[in-house]
Formats: sequence, structure tokens, C-alpha cells
Amino acid sequence: MGITWKEVTYSNQENLKEALTLYHNSFPIEVREPESVFLQSLKNAEANQPNHYRFLVGYLEDELISVVTAHYLADVNAGFIVYLVTNPQIRSKGLGAKSLQKIEEVLQQDSIHAGNESLKAIVLETETREMVHSEKEKEDCVKRTNFFMKNDFYKVEDFLYFQPPIHDDGVDVPLHLFMKQQTEQEISKSEVRRIVKAMYVEKYHHGNGIAKEVLNRSYRKMNLEKNNLFCD
Repeated sequence: MGITWKEVTYSNQENLKEALTLYHNSFPIEVREPESVFLQSLKNAEANQPNHYRFLVGYLEDELISVVTAHYLADVNAGFIVYLVTNPQIRSKGLGAKSLQKIEEVLQQDSIHAGNESLKAIVLETETREMVHSEKEKEDCVKRTNFFMKNDFYKVEDFLYFQPPIHDDGVDVPLHLFMKQQTEQEISKSEVRRIVKAMYVEKYHHGNGIAKEVLNRSYRKMNLEKNNLFCD
């Protein structure tokens, strides 16, 4: 199955509306981010390199079948996959794995463009089983976990991770942090901490516009270090 990949940029938003429709139809409102977050991230991508933001859409003939977004975090040479959405009508055709492979290739290119020999790692967030409210949600949670593990991701153990509040309710969300190493060198806990710090700064502060004091509070809850994420 030959997927045609197109990239949405701040300067070329031709496929954005259709992609966001699939996004809105794929996630409950509690976990959806405002469209302004995508636009701000796309705008940042044109100004903040070698950091980058990628918004890829995949088509099979004229049908939108996949949307995947990710940040390249230059300071830690890591990728952060934020969303991976596939068309539910044809989800059984390996679209998730193909989408994952494509975004990994693009993040690898970003790493090389930034002057590295190879990307160090890719991270993503997944919900915990404690978050699910029904058997269907539990089944979907298990499927997502198995999918990422099948594609060489692993859960970072003994690591308390919180997604900062993406809505006005101010609630931090405990999530699992999954990682895929791109080199043979093992990623240390101190490196994981640096990656999380970069995620908070690039995605949640610059992209989502979350205030520094809110992110400092969320960051301190993870007991990563004594200092705040942002200094006064």
C-alpha cells in the first residue's frame, strides 16, 4: 500500500482543516488541544530551528488515512511524538506502523540537519490504566501499549511523569513515558530528565503557551530535581 505523505507547514496549510477533522473525531474533548496549539507550533517551526515541529498527513489515493505530529528537540537530540491518528475505517492495514516509521525517518533527518550523526531517542506519552473508565477504553489502552512495545518502545520504569494541564482546569495528568532508543548507548535517568525538561519547554511552553509558574509546579511534582524548570 503506497501512502503519499504531505507536510503541513505554517506557510502551507492546505491539508490542515481535513487533518484536524480526523483529529477531532478521534479523541474525546477532554484530551483534545485547541487548534491554536497546532498553529503556534507550526509558526515556531519556522523560527526556532534547529528545533522543529512536524505535522504529516498521509493519503491513500485521495483519502486521508493518517495524521502524525512530533517535535524535534535539538538540545537533547530527541523526538517527541505528540499525536498519531489513523483512519478507523482502514486501521487494520498496518497504518500505525507505517506512520510511525515515517515520522521516525523525518525526525532522523532533523537530527542530522542539526549536526548529529543520529537521533538519540524518541519519546511519547500514553495513558495509564487508572485513567480508563470502561472495558472498551481498557481494551484500547492495552492495544496502544502493545502497539508501541511491538515497535520497540518501552515504558520508562520508576519514573513519575505528569503531563502539565492542557486545559483551564489546571489538572496535571499522570501518564506513562515511553521511549525508543535510536542508538546502542543506553539512555540514563539523567538524560531522561533532560528530555522531559525539553518537552516541557518546547511543546508545553512555546507550543501550548502554558505559563512558566504552572509548568514549574508540574515539573516539581515529578521530583526530578530541586530547582524549578524556569528560573524567576
